[in-house]
Amino acid sequence: MFSRLVLCFFFIGLTTYCQSMPVDSLCTPETRNLYIHLQQLVQKGILFGHQDDLAYGVGWRGVAGRSDVQSVTGQYPAVMGWDLGHIETGKTENLDSVPFQKIREYIRFAYKKGCINTVSWHLNNPYNGKSSWDETPTIKYILPGGESHATFKSWLVIVADFLKSLKTENGTPIPVIFRPYHEHTGSWFWWGKKESTPEEYIALWRFTERFLQEQGVHNVLYAYSSAEFSSKEDFLERYPGDTYIDIIGFDTYHRDAPKENANFVANTRRMLTDLTEIGKIHNKVCALTETGLESLTEKNWWTSIVYPMVKDYPLSYVLVWRNANTKHHYAPYPGHANAADFQTFSKMPKVLFEKKVAQEQVYKSGTGAKRK
Repeated sequence: MFSRLVLCFFFIGLTTYCQSMPVDSLCTPETRNLYIHLQQLVQKGILFGHQDDLAYGVGWRGVAGRSDVQSVTGQYPAVMGWDLGHIETGKTENLDSVPFQKIREYIRFAYKKGCINTVSWHLNNPYNGKSSWDETPTIKYILPGGESHATFKSWLVIVADFLKSLKTENGTPIPVIFRPYHEHTGSWFWWGKKESTPEEYIALWRFTERFLQEQGVHNVLYAYSSAEFSSKEDFLERYPGDTYIDIIGFDTYHRDAPKENANFVANTRRMLTDLTEIGKIHNKVCALTETGLESLTEKNWWTSIVYPMVKDYPLSYVLVWRNANTKHHYAPYPGHANAADFQTFSKMPKVLFEKKVAQEQVYKSGTGAKRK
């Protein structure tokens, strides 16, 4: 009896470190190791992320090694976000005018630093050529048998080629978190809630993932990322299934501060509670995949709102949006009124920036980083 109890407690403890593997059974060792480390790191803290961190900031663009986050805190963010929007059209720059070749370089830079890359895709509408924000019901036309299916597949080939091109100097594939068809609980994209049925959205996701893997893409973790949602049932309505998803999360933004401060915190915490319960049941990594307060108009936003709001949840990362200019930015830059508060936030015990994540060597095999 004693030996059985010991064995039982051994396996209970082991589950903390030897958790689920990526859904792609052929994923690269580095991708597998990253996923396992993401699961383990929630015990140490929450990774901080920033969109387009190396590409541009307030008052600058394309300066090698420059980062508004690094300029303020002395560290790069632990997670860096990029977007592939417009790659499907054959353009050399994405929808925010960042060259795709530079995105490759930035992803390689982040990887060498020990940081993590996440990639979204604001793709145009394959049915009519309009933007992501087109609200024409479209998915039925791009699934197998649809009149725009061939166009859609040709776009996926382009994305697959880009993902496969993400390699180190010695040819090692660089893992990324891929987050397509995001904010689907809203209705501002052609893949949104009012623009498609749950069955169509699920079919779109499953086809995309299978196609990418058939194209030889095995350096990807797949993230299912909604907009705001009303309940666990609402969040899961379009969930492709446990065999297709590695990471779950949602996007939410703080608007109308300070009037809506309390509502933003309460609503985000409600969704984080639901998300982490879903993550526990489905054994998935959880993240706040996009958030932010435009222009950071609220004093001490980082330490008085963000940190108290997220610190008690087992989140992998929290990513804020991009720094385009003085009126559209989500991280402080040198001289910003919120810079000192951001510095304090970066030193909080449960917040992980570049230096802490680099120590973890997330792409290397560690405790539990072996297949069961």
